Amino acid sequence: MQYLYSAAAVLLAYLIGSLSFAVIVSRVMGLKDPRSYGSNNPGATNVLRSGNKAAAVATLLLDGFKGWLPVVLVKWFGSAYGLEDGTVAAVGFAAFLGHLFPVFFSFKGGKGVATAAGVLLGFDWLLGLLVLLVWLIAAALTRYSSVASLASAAFAPLIYLMGNRGPWYSERSILLAIFMMSLLLAVRHRENINKLFKGTESKLGAGKNDAAASSSPAKSEKPRSKAASK
Repeated sequence: MQYLYSAAAVLLAYLIGSLSFAVIVSRVMGLKDPRSYGSNNPGATNVLRSGNKAAAVATLLLDGFKGWLPVVLVKWFGSAYGLEDGTVAAVGFAAFLGHLFPVFFSFKGGKGVATAAGVLLGFDWLLGLLVLLVWLIAAALTRYSSVASLASAAFAPLIYLMGNRGPWYSERSILLAIFMMSLLLAVRHRENINKLFKGTESKLGAGKNDAAASSSPAKSEKPRSKAASK
């Protein structure tokens, strides 16, 4: 029965993760589908480009909550069903995968930054806060959400390892889940990495029109008229 409970918890976590709140919140608030402008990514940063800060904050909190909830539920109540750290790690990773590949939205999801942050907060609140601090510092220094996300992904496994036998005791299953999330976050940001090298990546606070302009190729100048060339 333990394996059945574990499988059910992982499946439920994936289904919760599949709730794409960027799309849901935008629909409820009468905004355009975030997959139709800016980076086309159903995430809080792209919702912010709509100009509606309340929608962006709601998306951010709900995407984080859906990563945090399955983890803490297993931590709080899993022992009664024989669930251990391996299941905690599995449900966290499943919720993250649900955001990336949501069954309710044709498996086309976001990049998973907020959901990963929620999962880390569920693993250990201090771990989550330290990784969020890395994101804030990188975002403040560069004003690029993508750079902040990549920095957080890179530091998350290191922070978890460095905290071993201090704030927490590291578990291999948790470390593997964090490493896999970090790897997938980097893969999901490959287009952003290309834009950073090209100088076309949108900065935090850029409006929808600015984001669209930065992602579209520059129009060639119209040839001057004969009268202007004389």
